[in-house]
Amino acid sequence: MSEDVDFVVAGLGALGSAAAYELAGRDYRVVGLERFELGHSRGASHDTSRILRHSYHTPTYVRLTEQAYRDWARLEQSSGLDLVTTVGGLDLFPPDAAIPPIDYVGSLREVGIEHEELDASEVTARWPQLRVADDVMALYQPDAAIVPAAVGTRTMQELAAEFGAELRERCPVTGVRERGTGRVEVETPGGTLRCRGLVVCADAWVNDVVGHLGLEIPVEVTLEQVTYFRPDDPAPFAPDRMPLWIWMDDPSYYGFPTYGEPTIKAAQDCGGPSVDPDERTSEPDPGMQERLAAFVGDLLPGSGPPVRSLRCQYTLTPDRDFVIAPVPGHESVVVGLGAAHGFKFAPTFGRLLADLVVDGGTGTDLSDFRLDRPALTDPDHDARWLV
Repeated sequence: MSEDVDFVVAGLGALGSAAAYELAGRDYRVVGLERFELGHSRGASHDTSRILRHSYHTPTYVRLTEQAYRDWARLEQSSGLDLVTTVGGLDLFPPDAAIPPIDYVGSLREVGIEHEELDASEVTARWPQLRVADDVMALYQPDAAIVPAAVGTRTMQELAAEFGAELRERCPVTGVRERGTGRVEVETPGGTLRCRGLVVCADAWVNDVVGHLGLEIPVEVTLEQVTYFRPDDPAPFAPDRMPLWIWMDDPSYYGFPTYGEPTIKAAQDCGGPSVDPDERTSEPDPGMQERLAAFVGDLLPGSGPPVRSLRCQYTLTPDRDFVIAPVPGHESVVVGLGAAHGFKFAPTFGRLLADLVVDGGTGTDLSDFRLDRPALTDPDHDARWLV
């Protein structure tokens, strides 16, 4: 069986759902393909919360965060839902931090984003829940926020369907061919989809799709873990009293105020083992939980004991930069990879990928995120994930 549509989106996590929503909202006939069930927990778009912030290590990313805030606001308007919860955000830098504060401060200054540089006494005076050493420096952004993970992804899927997109569960891509007529043929177990263009947001399974075109993107998949802690008194950890926080060193940790329940969530960034996404476990790792609990107990003495841990996946490029680009030589196929920090940009990914697959370009400079950059083409490029 074969079928003609305008565009196909492979992968319906946050980024693919955003692309399907964006394309369908532009009145194109869209089919979205998900190899598992919608809303599954095998990838990186499930659970409760993600961070939205301006604080980043390059002006390119900071400028992109400005777009992300506008696109989340547009998604709120389209859905009628309140999706952005502003809580403020702290980046905490110990002396000689593995993640240099100068990159963050300089990038925020260059773009003109409001922020404060605080010493340890100013941090603890403002947020007595936190205990930090005297030599810790902090960077505070008042508009840092929480956005919902599973709810945000489901919202974009529902809007895509309302705009006419067909979202097919348990439907992996089994083949891709680009025809000389400018059409792409996408094979699935249910038949062939012929389309103007294909958007690939398959995350850990990206090479299962683009491999049909002779491309292999050097990604590494790690199995991470988030843990929820239940304080005896959750009031000091409420969103209107405590900010997001990120410990900007190696190891790097991050955490949230309470959000939707009287627990606080925390995790280590890039702390898990490399895995095969089709073979990995979903069982919590007691050792990872123990290390995190020790750190959180020191930083937030009233955080309480851990009550549950959940696994998730990171799909990491060697430089931890995004991919938002056409496949070289196959410009009707575009790829979106979030490199395990893309959720905050999900609606922006959808808009930019839609621009690329429809028009072949976009007004945003995406040169840092191309597929032919050295980090993705040089086999000797050293991976650097803490940014």
